[in-house]
Amino acid sequence: MHNPHPGLPELDYVKPASLEEASRFLVEHAGEARPFLGGTDCIVRIRDGAWTAKYMVDVKGLEGMKDLSFDPQKGLTIGAAVPMNKVAADPAVQQHYPGLVEACHWVASYQLRSRATIVGNICNASPAGDTIGASILYGGVLRVFGPQGFREVPLDGFFKGPGKTTLQPGDIAASISFPLSHPQHACRYLKLGRNKLGDLAIVGVTVMAVPARTPSGYHFGIVLASVAPVPLRAAAAEAILESKEIDEAVIAEAAQAAMDGCKPINDTRGGAAYRKQMVRNLTRNGLMDVWTKVRK
Repeated sequence: MHNPHPGLPELDYVKPASLEEASRFLVEHAGEARPFLGGTDCIVRIRDGAWTAKYMVDVKGLEGMKDLSFDPQKGLTIGAAVPMNKVAADPAVQQHYPGLVEACHWVASYQLRSRATIVGNICNASPAGDTIGASILYGGVLRVFGPQGFREVPLDGFFKGPGKTTLQPGDIAASISFPLSHPQHACRYLKLGRNKLGDLAIVGVTVMAVPARTPSGYHFGIVLASVAPVPLRAAAAEAILESKEIDEAVIAEAAQAAMDGCKPINDTRGGAAYRKQMVRNLTRNGLMDVWTKVRK
């Protein structure tokens, strides 16, 4: 009988003293070594045979990895090893990035969020990643250390497929930064799973509204989860919302455009037709909510 959870293979634990040492080891053992932060994704994938690895490279104790800072002029910086519970409990994050807080609360259980990290959730590159939509809409930029030193990597274009990103061997995502949010913005994350908490999204919809000099008076952002190989920006729906005076009919039109613009698959968690319908419904509900909030 096949054992779906065969247990972890034998692994070597590596604890480098610096980012340079960690990057060099990852390059020298490309395909055999993986950076280790919270471990909530990589340990499961190695256990189940989805990933092969001989070395776990612990980078969570390196400089800056556990730092969380907010600058009223520059915005928010979250180290790669900062757990989601710490992010969600931070007063500055709650005030300026409420959509990120809400997304964190939807990830699995409280116990898991004490280890899971936003940077890890992003680099795992699951199309169902709960914090990815908010990270995109808040303008997140990864600070990545690689063989050539540090570089800035915007999230637009970062995702290449399920579990695939632009990161190369030796690259280590050290932190993510967000510019200062608009004080009158509103953001929501709506998620449909097989149970209320702890499940991967059958459909996830992140919506944001920001007052702006557009024909509608607002800039809207919509990111869809679990309906494409990568987190999907609903560009057609965003364009509708920015070009017309907002009312319930325009919101319904945009929600339909979001539905028409995605091509989900059938899998064990939900059918494609059902997912498309839920994209429309969740997008409409989220847009109504943020529109109501920013008009106050």
